Amino acid sequence: MKIEDLNVLFSEEQIQNRIAEVGKELNNLYKGEEVIAISVLKGAVMFTADLIKHLNMPVKLEFIRLSSYEGGTVTSGKVNAVDIKLPDLNEKNVLIIEDIVDTGLTAQFLINFINMNFHVKSLKFCSLLDKKTTRKVDVKPDYYCFDVGDQFVVGYGLDYDQLYRNLPYIAG
Repeated sequence: MKIEDLNVLFSEEQIQNRIAEVGKELNNLYKGEEVIAISVLKGAVMFTADLIKHLNMPVKLEFIRLSSYEGGTVTSGKVNAVDIKLPDLNEKNVLIIEDIVDTGLTAQFLINFINMNFHVKSLKFCSLLDKKTTRKVDVKPDYYCFDVGDQFVVGYGLDYDQLYRNLPYIAG
């Protein structure tokens, strides 16, 4: 994959505008209540950083590492919990922030993990991208910025073999 072969799908301006809109939706949802935001590394770090700037409530930020890609362009089909240490989430508003919901396996794994280990006040899932065409399980984000088709995408945190995360736009 070469950068010159990529087509911009969502510009930096489009991304930032949509993130601001999602931030407003989340502000209306939480109405100033404290939120624990859980960012899924590494892909969601840029999205998380920009999204929480728009949140008008106390936010505690946690990071976890899950993986379902093994250096290629197709998911392995299994979720590897690389680092999933979390604080006590009981009776807390929890917002999971992910880069992309693809097959849904990672989202389902994380939602199930939290529900099995904690009694949260609320649990919402927010994703930068929603790729409905490749869904293998019945899970969908509560909030998302953009739909993408069945194509491999990079940029704005999303990578190909750890490259292209630094692009300020999303390309495919």
